[in-house]
Amino acid sequence: MRILLGNHIDPAIRARADMRAWTQRLAWFARPGDLLILCTEPDPAFLDYALTLTGTGPGEVTVLTTPHGRHGGMLLDPESLTDPAFLDQVRAALRPAGGPQAVGEIHALWPSASVTRFASALGLADRMPGAAYFAQGGAEICNNKANFRAIAAAAGVPTVPGEVCRSRAEAIAATRRLLNQAEAVVVQQAHNGAGVGNQILLAADSRLATDHVGARHLHHLTSGPAGVTAYWQERWDWASADGRHPVVVAAFAPNAEAVYSEHYADDSGTCPTEQGRLHYVGRRLSHQTVPLQGLDPLLHARLVDGGTRLAETYRALGYRGHLSADALTTPDGRIYFTEVNAQVSGSLHIYQVIAHRIVDTNTRPARAVVEYHVPPTWHVPDATAFHQALADLDLAWNPTTRTGAIVSMPIAPGPDGAQFVFCLAYDPATGHEEPFARLNARFATRPQDAFDPAHHVGLVTSFSS
Repeated sequence: MRILLGNHIDPAIRARADMRAWTQRLAWFARPGDLLILCTEPDPAFLDYALTLTGTGPGEVTVLTTPHGRHGGMLLDPESLTDPAFLDQVRAALRPAGGPQAVGEIHALWPSASVTRFASALGLADRMPGAAYFAQGGAEICNNKANFRAIAAAAGVPTVPGEVCRSRAEAIAATRRLLNQAEAVVVQQAHNGAGVGNQILLAADSRLATDHVGARHLHHLTSGPAGVTAYWQERWDWASADGRHPVVVAAFAPNAEAVYSEHYADDSGTCPTEQGRLHYVGRRLSHQTVPLQGLDPLLHARLVDGGTRLAETYRALGYRGHLSADALTTPDGRIYFTEVNAQVSGSLHIYQVIAHRIVDTNTRPARAVVEYHVPPTWHVPDATAFHQALADLDLAWNPTTRTGAIVSMPIAPGPDGAQFVFCLAYDPATGHEEPFARLNARFATRPQDAFDPAHHVGLVTSFSS
């Protein structure tokens, strides 16, 4: 059996709000006999749905919730994992299977030092791969975009021209240098995801297209050196998390496409697990597709090779587990690596479970999987409405044709309708655009320009019970 923990990045590194729904993707990884630990009771309908699709009976897993702690159950409080009463609950849950010695692995969405303390308290530190490294803050080291640039240089993989800045003065100087060779630069926070921590700085006269780019923030600089100085006077605290982290400033790569190569690192070595493509609309992450198709074979090979070199370098540091090497491909046939997500990424459940196990994309006839984020233009009232639409539009998952929709996380109502992600399994010869268009016609009720990409939309308010 395994212990699976539905945590997220430590709040001390990056503050998050409500992660209850997103961390329940843990259910996709469950196997019979596993113990799942979450910050709140899971949505029962979603848990049953995911376990049924993966062939695990609802009664074959045990679910525990941690004390709510400082975050009111919205996300897992790292300190709650070593609460004495909670540890007693875990020991009691393990007893029918033979106690702690029956645990084969402890696996967390985020490899926090708090998880190593939890494992040690149970006498199971040896069941958490990389525990010694993570106990010393290794997760922050391996998920820091500034550290990435140094590690990428050591691994010999190409990155977009840029600099790591540790002060406002360094950021001003770096931005000016980069704008001498590019029409725009991208500012990256050390810790953030899905483009939320990126801002594009456009030169005053630049007309570069940015809608397809993963950068939720956009700023048009005023002319001259004073514009750069004014920007950093205003935005340094945001970019550096009030001076706690360094900031990356890199040249903007026009018309680039976002791809990734995922890998797994253990004591014996590393291996590639999947490659995919990320698509942005309105500078928001819209959807991602697996397996990676339509990329020049030479570029594909370079992507996997660079990802492998990065994975091996991260492994040499002490990292163990899944990691994703993100990259950009440019129209002139170049590839640049942009970051490594050394954690269970938002792609793992898509390819490892939904694509490989449920849809079985390696079987003929060919199938591919796309996962969509519900667009801000949609209004989906609740899970019942979405599943009814799937039935009405003949888009429900069909195991015979191996096509249709699979909902990836709980559908919980929010002030702007439910916000969630869902997969479409489809024939690559016909594509996923047409089935998505049918859903879009059903649920799109608001104009795209009514939303600022920098703003969050539709935070959940409640779960079914």
